[in-house]
Amino acid sequence: MSEFRAGFACLVGRPNAGKSTLTNALVGQKVAITSNKPQTTRHTIRGIRTTDESQLILVDTPGLHKPRTLLGQRLNDVVRETLMDVDVIGFCLPADQKIGPGDQFITNELAELRRGRRKPVVAIATKIDSVSRDRLTEHLVAMDQLGDWDDIVPCSAVDGTQVDTVAEVLTSHLPKSPKLYPDDVLTDEPELVMIAELVREAALEGVRDELPHSLAVVVEEMTPREGRPEGKPLMDVRVNVFVERPSQKAIIIGRGGSRLREVGTKSRAGIERLLGQRVFLDLHVKVAKDWQTDPNQLSKLGF
Repeated sequence: MSEFRAGFACLVGRPNAGKSTLTNALVGQKVAITSNKPQTTRHTIRGIRTTDESQLILVDTPGLHKPRTLLGQRLNDVVRETLMDVDVIGFCLPADQKIGPGDQFITNELAELRRGRRKPVVAIATKIDSVSRDRLTEHLVAMDQLGDWDDIVPCSAVDGTQVDTVAEVLTSHLPKSPKLYPDDVLTDEPELVMIAELVREAALEGVRDELPHSLAVVVEEMTPREGRPEGKPLMDVRVNVFVERPSQKAIIIGRGGSRLREVGTKSRAGIERLLGQRVFLDLHVKVAKDWQTDPNQLSKLGF
């Protein structure tokens, strides 16, 4: 046990760099919501990968970006606070996109952090399943030139290529430590937050590009249904979905409520798996005008 390593790793990168998908692949189960829309993650979510030799606790963060709203500033603050507390940082750079100003912005942030406190950074080329070998070679060279990294690892969270290698490299930078969580724990995220995230993931599917930033989800109430037969419990879950404008409310509800029913069906399946029992999901869509730029509304919505 003296050689056992345990600690915290944070995956950073610009929005839509594959951080949540990689977190889920490393843990072996869905603990972070994923979407092809940028800026999906709003809360740090810890996924835990435990082996006989180590325990890697993954902290998923919102994408670091140049903020345009008060919400954006607060999300960046969350990332910076998280970076100060972890043992190793994984910087995700998707192979299917050229390195750009957003990556340079994060590189500068990491360089500033390392000046204040020495922190190992592993550069991770994500989404390598979607590019040719020549394109991957170009990408790895560009990554090497971008900054000063402790390691560079290419991987694909979709087909599993080198996911174990990413875990090994991140773990090699962890301190020697006893186990920090029991073996059967995969995340320490509260159930209410995970339920809200599952609803938000379902609501994000197939909607217009402006909607992801305008969508917030709050679980208002979760209570066991009284008078249920023995061995057949039912959980009543009341959830509010907040948007910024009436036109967005119409998009989420859909014609005759069809879209909201789809959101409810998809998210309820995930919630039932999470809770291990049947769920009655009561979804409501509400307008909270310009909540992304209103400090009071942001606080009420948990940001």
